[in-house]
This record gives sequence, structure tokens and C-alpha cells, in this order.
Amino acid sequence: MSRSSKFLVSLSIFVTIIVFWIASPASAQLPFIQDLTVYSRLLRPGQDNALYSACIRLDGRCLFKLSGTDSEALTDRIYEIQKRFDKVTSDYLADPNLGGEVTIQNNGNLKDLYLTVGEKKERLFTVTNPDGKANDVGAIIRAQQLQSIIEEGLAVSMREYSPQYQRKQIIIAICIAAFIWLGNFPLNQGIRRFRALARKLAPSPSLKTLSLSEQLARRQQWNLIEIEYHLLQLLQIISWCGGILFVLNLFPQTRIISYLLVAAATVPFRIMAVGSIAYILIRLTYFAIAKLSNSAIKRQSVDFTVNQRGKLRINTSTRILRSLVTTIWLIIGILVAFRINGVNLAPILAGAGIFGLGLSLASQNLIKDAINGFIIIWDDRYAVGDIVDIGEVSGMVENINLRITQLRDAEGRLITVPNSAVEIVANRSSQWSRADLSIPIAYGSNIDKAIAIIQEVAEVMTQDPDWKEQIWEFPNILGVDSFSDRGVIIRVWIKTEPLKQWNVAREFRRRVKIALDRAGISIPVPQQQILFEPGLAVNRDRN
Repeated sequence: MSRSSKFLVSLSIFVTIIVFWIASPASAQLPFIQDLTVYSRLLRPGQDNALYSACIRLDGRCLFKLSGTDSEALTDRIYEIQKRFDKVTSDYLADPNLGGEVTIQNNGNLKDLYLTVGEKKERLFTVTNPDGKANDVGAIIRAQQLQSIIEEGLAVSMREYSPQYQRKQIIIAICIAAFIWLGNFPLNQGIRRFRALARKLAPSPSLKTLSLSEQLARRQQWNLIEIEYHLLQLLQIISWCGGILFVLNLFPQTRIISYLLVAAATVPFRIMAVGSIAYILIRLTYFAIAKLSNSAIKRQSVDFTVNQRGKLRINTSTRILRSLVTTIWLIIGILVAFRINGVNLAPILAGAGIFGLGLSLASQNLIKDAINGFIIIWDDRYAVGDIVDIGEVSGMVENINLRITQLRDAEGRLITVPNSAVEIVANRSSQWSRADLSIPIAYGSNIDKAIAIIQEVAEVMTQDPDWKEQIWEFPNILGVDSFSDRGVIIRVWIKTEPLKQWNVAREFRRRVKIALDRAGISIPVPQQQILFEPGLAVNRDRN
């Protein structure tokens, strides 16, 4: 990590610590995590003898919990008690001079709690046995505990509505906003810088002009920059959202808003957190794949032919590994997202197994594609960048995975071939290539002279700095290959670098044409000679 990155991270951690320290008096008022998940627990399937709990809130703060064995009944009970509790406490907070007293009255074997405000006495709720059991005490003791908890909570709420407390919280809110605002300046600079670097290093057609080793090195840098860029974005979002929640939680009038926001965003936040972690893991895996591939390329043989083939195999394997790990991390991320949101994975996995079995029976061609794709890669039949003939189609291999092979033909068409249909493959660029030339010479020309001229052209071209790297062996002048309507055919083989046979053949033909023209030897056009025998035609007419 660069110095600027370390500085940004250190500054962000420092700002976060300062914010937590300043807001520490209000930190105890934040909703408990278990309170935020209560309603998600109520939505889960009920279990025998299960004990559910939910909060009664005062100014958005979880004042105490009530419990029950029936989730639906507990939900209705919480709703009714909360509505009654809000009405009574609002009367208490509206006039501090009236005072408030919580009393306990018998209700059979249970206890009822009452709140007296002035001369008005209101029943709050009945303390049940599950309420005591959830706290490992009896109903009577739990009623006494709740009596003191409610009285203390009312006193705290009364203090929070005082002008002195409100002014103190406003100062804290301003400090938090100022720290977050100042801390976002270096974050914004870092985000802009990383975004520019990510755009510069992102895959583009211009990267194809670089060597495979350079491409993999660029890919490593790009993946790291993407991780740092998105981490800074995430840190900025967390700082703003966390600051807003802290400020809302400082005041009793707005504390319920912060709770509702957190409660509503609990599931999306978990999904976003899992997605962010999965994205970072995917990028880190891409970085590891690129690093290992680059190391493998550096360990390749010094033999150019072996080295080139190894690079093609590594490039193809890298593509497949990236798609494979992406799928694996996405599946793991989806399962983890379900799990942390309270979804039972056993039925899902069982259903997925049954579905997979049915899919495998119904999609045998897909299985054949995957098996044959693995064999193609393992046997190195072809790789990305090879020119191949597969059945009746041919072209450059543009993409290959465990299911399909995609070729780009000379007309620019993208041809997709299922791997199960790949049987006989003609690879035109494996290890090395060959330019196969047939040069026609007129029947009346001096053949030995023409062969000598072609030999001279071959010697000159193999010494040319622009072409000698592409021509791996001296051209093989095979001699007179056949007689045709074009004349005497002289055949030439030139062993070349993979995929360079067409460039070499074009240049060799151009040089041979110029040399033959200078020597006065013509390259004839197709011709046909027709002989007439008039006497034979007359005899046929007489017959």
C-alpha cells in the first residue's frame, strides 16, 4: 500500500476513534443488537418451549423487555402495551410538576404495574411468568425490577428534555458533523485518485498490445486499486451514515428515527456487508490468480516455442479460474446472506440437491460440455488466441470455459461451439505455424532459374531484421510440385512463429513477384487449350 493510502486509512481510523470518544455519553443509548433482530426472530418458525422477547421503548430507547412463548401473541401484547405506555409517559413528560410514581398491585398470582401522574392512575401491563423466567426470577421479583427500571427511565427522559441537556447534545452533534466533514476531504481526494487509477488500469483493447506478463502485472495492480477504491467508498458511506445515526440518537425527540432506520436497514445492511466482503474476496482471488500466473510465466522455458505455448495455456487457465472462483464466492455469499438473516439453510440445500439431481438428468449435454471442456484444457488442444478448425467452422479462439468455445472468424462473426461438439480439432498455431505457398511459373519459362530466384528471395528475407524473428527456419523450396492450368507449380514451406504464417506468406509472395518480374519470368493466368480435328468432325457427320 502506498504512503497516501496508509495516510488515508490512518486518518479515517483516527476520526472514527474521536467520534466514538466524543459521543461516548450517548453510546449507551444506542439500540442493542439483539433488540434490532427481535422482529426477525419473531418471523422465524416457532419451536416448542421457545421463549421470545421484545422491547418496550421510551424515546426510542429499549427500556425493558417482555417475553412470551407464543410469538404472535407476544407481538400483539407488545403493540398494545407500547401504545398505552407512550400515552401515559407523554402525559408525564408534558408537565414535570405533576410527578410520577410506579406502583405494583396484585392480579391473582401475577402483578400489575401502574403509573400515577398527578391524580391520574393508569395501568401499564401485567408481569407474567415468562417475563420472570426470561430473567431467571419469579414474576414478583421481576415486577419489582421493572418498577425501578421504569422510574429510572422516566427520570432519565425528564433530564434529556431539559434545556441544559439539549444544548450539550447540540454541541456534541456539531463536533461530530465537523469531524466527519473534515475527515471526508482526504477521503474524497483518495477516492478520486483511485478512480482515475482504476480507469487507467482497467482492461481495454489497448492492453492486447502488451505482453501477457505485463497484462497480468497490470491486472494485479488494477485489482488492488479496485479494492482500495471501494474500501474508501465504503468507509465514506459508513462515516456519514454512522454520524447521522449518532446525531439522531443524541436527542430523545429523534432517537426513535435512528432506531427505525437501523431496524429497517438491518437486513439490507447485512446483505450489503456480505456482498462487500464477497466482492473483496473475489478481487483478492483475482489478484492471487494474476500473481501466480505471472510467476508461472517467469518460470517458463527459455525455448520460445515452449514459452509461447505455455503463455497461451496460462492465459486460458487464468480466465477459467476467474470465472470459477467468481461463481464459488457468489454461491457462498448468497448462502451466508440467507444464514445471517435467519433463514434455515437445511431445506434450501436439500432442495438444491434434489433440483441439481433433476437438472443433471435433464441437462446431460451440459455435463458433457463441462467434462469435454475440462479435457480440452487438460490436453491443451487449443487455448485463447489459437487459430483452429472445429468441424466446419474456423477462427481465432476468443473465449473458452467449461461449457462453450467461442471463435471469431475472418468476417468478424462470433461462433459459439458447445464443448460436447468438439471432436476433431485442427490447431493452426500450436507450437509453430507454417506458410504453405504454391507459386505458378509459365510452362515456357526456365524452371531452374525461377527456383534460383525464389531461393535468393528466401535468403534475403530471412536476413531482414523485420522478418527473421518471425521465420524460425530457412524456407524449404520443395521444387516442382505439380502441373496445372496455371503452369508449373513450385511449392515452398516456411516455418514461422505461431499466427505469423499469413503475414510471412504475403510478404514472401510480394518479393517473389517483384523478383520474377525483374527476371522476365511471368506468373501465368489460368489457361486452357482446345484442339479441333476437322477431318474427324466430317467423318462423324457422315456416319
